[in-house]
Amino acid sequence: MTTENKTNLIEFSVEGFSDLPQLQFPLFLTFLSLYLIISFTNLTVFSSIILYSHLHTPMYIFLCNLSVIDMSFSSTILPKLLAMVFTQHKTISFLGCMIQMYFFMAFTCTELFLLAAMAYDRYVAICHPLHYCVLMSPNLCSQLVIEVWIGGFLEPIMHTVLIANLSYCSSHHIDHFFCDISPLLKLSCSDTFIIEIWTYIFGTLIAMSTFIFTFISYVFIISTILNIQTATGRHKAFSTCVSHMTCVIVFYGSIICLYIRPTSTYSPGQDKFFALLYAILIPVLNPPIYTLKNKDFKRVFKQLIFY
Repeated sequence: MTTENKTNLIEFSVEGFSDLPQLQFPLFLTFLSLYLIISFTNLTVFSSIILYSHLHTPMYIFLCNLSVIDMSFSSTILPKLLAMVFTQHKTISFLGCMIQMYFFMAFTCTELFLLAAMAYDRYVAICHPLHYCVLMSPNLCSQLVIEVWIGGFLEPIMHTVLIANLSYCSSHHIDHFFCDISPLLKLSCSDTFIIEIWTYIFGTLIAMSTFIFTFISYVFIISTILNIQTATGRHKAFSTCVSHMTCVIVFYGSIICLYIRPTSTYSPGQDKFFALLYAILIPVLNPPIYTLKNKDFKRVFKQLIFY
C-alpha cells in the first residue's frame, strides 16, 4: 500500500483545551458566544455596506471583504471545535484536516493582502486627498480585491499538497485545537525540511512584505496627521490610527511568532495562545474598531435601529 493510501485512512485526534468534565460546558459556552459575536457583528457590517449605496466606496468595499474573511476565518475552526467540545468526540478525518488547514491558510493570506490594500487606501485618502478619485479609482479597487482573493487562495496550495503527502506513521494526536502546519509537521515521520524551507520563504515573503508595506503606509499617514493644525483633529485621527495599528500588529505578530520559525521550537501552549489571538480575538475586535468611530456607520446603525 502506498504512503498516499495510508494517509487517506488516518483519523487524527485533536487535543483541544481540556479534558476535565467540569470545564466542557464553560468552554462550549465561551466559544459559542465568541462565534455568535463574530458572525453577528461582521454580518452586520457586511449587510450595511451592501444595502446602503453611499457606503459603496473603496474604503467600505475593503471593509466588507474584511468582514467576509473574518467570518470565514472563524468558521473554519469554531464549528468543529464546538462539536468536539460538546460531543467529546475529538477526532477529524485526514481529508477534513487538510481542508481545514488549507482554508485557514487561505483566509490568513487573503487578510494579509487585504490589510495592505486597506493601508494603501487610507494612505491615499489622508496623504493625497485631492488625487484620491484618480489614485483609487473603482477599477483599481475592484482589481485589488480580485487579486487579494486570488493570491490568498493560490499561495497555500503547495503547502497543502506537500503536507498531505507526508507519512504519519507514529502518533496521530494533534496537540492543538485545529489542524495547523506546525503540529502536523511535528507528527510526521517524513523529512519535513523542504516544507519548512518553503514556509520560511513564502511566510517571510508574504507576511513581512505586506507588514512592511502596511507599516510604511501608516508612517506616512501619521506624519501627515502631525501636520494637522487643530489638536482635536490630530487626536481624532490618531485614536483611529492607533486602533487600526493595534489590530494589525497583533495579527502580524501572532503569524510571525507561529510560522516563521523552526518546527523544533513548537510549543503547544504558546501556539494555542497566538492562534487564539489572530483566529478569534481579531475577528471579534475588527468590527467595533473599524466602525464605532465612523460617522457613516453611526448613521447607518441609527437607521437600522429606528427604522
